[in-house]
Amino acid sequence: MVYKQDPTYLWLKGNTYYFNRHIPFDIQPHYKSSRVVICLKTACRVRAKQAAKSIAQRLEDYWMSLRLANLDIPAFHLLRSEPQKLSQSSCMPLSEALELYLRLKGVNKDKTFHRGAERNIQSVVDVLSDRPLDEYSSSDAATYRDYLLKRGLTTNSVKRNFATIRSVINLAIQEHGLDCRNAFSKVYLPDLDDAKKRKPIPIENIREIQQECMSIDDEARWLVALISDTGMRLSEAAGLHVDDIKLDCEIPHIDLKPHSWRGLKTRGSQRQIPLVGASLWAAKRVKETNAASPYAFPRYTSANGTNANSASAAINKWLKPRVPEGCVIHSFRHSLRDRLRAVQCPSDMIDQIGGWSTAGVGQSYGEGYGLAIKINMLSKISKAVN
Repeated sequence: MVYKQDPTYLWLKGNTYYFNRHIPFDIQPHYKSSRVVICLKTACRVRAKQAAKSIAQRLEDYWMSLRLANLDIPAFHLLRSEPQKLSQSSCMPLSEALELYLRLKGVNKDKTFHRGAERNIQSVVDVLSDRPLDEYSSSDAATYRDYLLKRGLTTNSVKRNFATIRSVINLAIQEHGLDCRNAFSKVYLPDLDDAKKRKPIPIENIREIQQECMSIDDEARWLVALISDTGMRLSEAAGLHVDDIKLDCEIPHIDLKPHSWRGLKTRGSQRQIPLVGASLWAAKRVKETNAASPYAFPRYTSANGTNANSASAAINKWLKPRVPEGCVIHSFRHSLRDRLRAVQCPSDMIDQIGGWSTAGVGQSYGEGYGLAIKINMLSKISKAVN
């Protein structure tokens, strides 16, 4: 009998075609024979070629599976010990809640507001990962609290962090009508006595500092003197526009309002503050010497923003040997409150002068105290400057 070999693995035996293929050497251990011979049960060459092609492809696929089974798993070292749980939540993730918060509440707010919110939320993401809002639990929030305390943050700092996080999540829940609770809303925050209480500057030190400011008579000292009898925050004073200083009027005063380069801390921070004593002297010096810049303190302010940190570092370094330990530039605000209390100034007027939040809804009704009444109280705590 004569066999005719075909390059398509066909063998013709008599009038019948057969599939005949040699088994590759590396696959042979899986077989009892070195060849695969299958009767195609047809005498038609066209049908035989189609059948042989299909059998050859199926064998190639099977042999490939046998070869892969003997290989090491590719990138086996990258596999997790346990499969990661895939989220099924439709809630927005924390990072998107932050974007919403900054878009809605960040309008007219300075870089400090944006930077603080971004830093606090990024800290949560670093510790707990960026999850949908409904997948954070109260135990997660407690874990984050413990993390902050272990890092050495004071209780007040931790409370400020949580206040921002709660605000971001609450706004997202309200705006999108989410059916979930804020896991960070009821976390226990211990009341530890770990915060350094800012001390007021004694009046005798204030008088000496004011006299020295007048003696040195430069931009940094004008800033210190301006704060000393107004109780303004450092960023508020350093970010003034020259036109915010009103001297050509019956009652000289600061018209404190937000600017594109410097916002204000709260809505109540926008206010009018009468100028008396050293603060009036400083305001006059700013006006007299400023010929070109629109900013009252161009050393610390530009169109890009108010660099309160730079001002704070320089001024506190200068103040350190002139004030008791623990006192800084912000201590003038604490001192002003004590000085106004000493002359029996009403507490709600003190709040208006210093831009502090007032207690109770009723305090926000009406126009508040006018400049004439406020300057009367401030004059009582100020020594006249010749």
